[in-house]
Amino acid sequence: MVNTWKITIPPLTDKEERNAYIYLPESYQTQPEKRYPVLYMFDGHNVFFDSHATYGKSWGMKEYMDRTATQLIIVAVECNHSPDFGRLKEYSPFSFRDPQFGEIEGKGEITMKWMTGTLKPYIDSHYRTLPDRANTFIAGSSMGGLMSLYALLAFNQVYSRAAALSPSIWTNVKEIELLIRRSRLNKNTILYLDYGSEEMGNRNAMQRTFKKTADLLLEKQVYLTCRIVPGGTHCEASWEKQLPIMMNTLMYGKN
Repeated sequence: MVNTWKITIPPLTDKEERNAYIYLPESYQTQPEKRYPVLYMFDGHNVFFDSHATYGKSWGMKEYMDRTATQLIIVAVECNHSPDFGRLKEYSPFSFRDPQFGEIEGKGEITMKWMTGTLKPYIDSHYRTLPDRANTFIAGSSMGGLMSLYALLAFNQVYSRAAALSPSIWTNVKEIELLIRRSRLNKNTILYLDYGSEEMGNRNAMQRTFKKTADLLLEKQVYLTCRIVPGGTHCEASWEKQLPIMMNTLMYGKN
């Protein structure tokens, strides 16, 4: 079951409303004493419903969760669709300049402070969650993948596991490397990280950057599942195909 409601994010867009989504397993209704881990996801409009998705294709998360009976709550919030690159700003941990997009003011820290300080407490108080770090995960793709990696590193006291699919680490290569080096991570930090083979040519030196990122994460003793996806492209249809491996990483030892 997926419920949808309207929320506002005052630090980012004041009173402007956007959709929030929550997936509850079938057992949530039949086992009233049961509590669940929670996965927070970016680009919520692309997660569950093709009719809501930007390009008419979602991740198909509801179908996957129902089919596999995965015992997990998923919370996903719609991105900022403002034409002045609102999504890039909210999903960038650092400011950057790009020939295509110009100057982008990074508001990712504000986004994560709202997610951890406002959204998570709301979910934990209204639903039967397991609110501790060991049962709090985060995931996304593209800029959302970058934010998931950032959240795992900078908010590691909150999130123990993350999935970063096709993360846009090209936006701030040096800053991300420095963040990894300086991060003080708790034990049992788990990350699923991938990039499509057909994406590699879209950014100069992306394969080298991806490898260095993975190497640095391993040096920090992150439990890392890292893949170059054969034939993988930068779209929801491709990311949907990675769900079995991604979810196995996030849920390992939980079900």
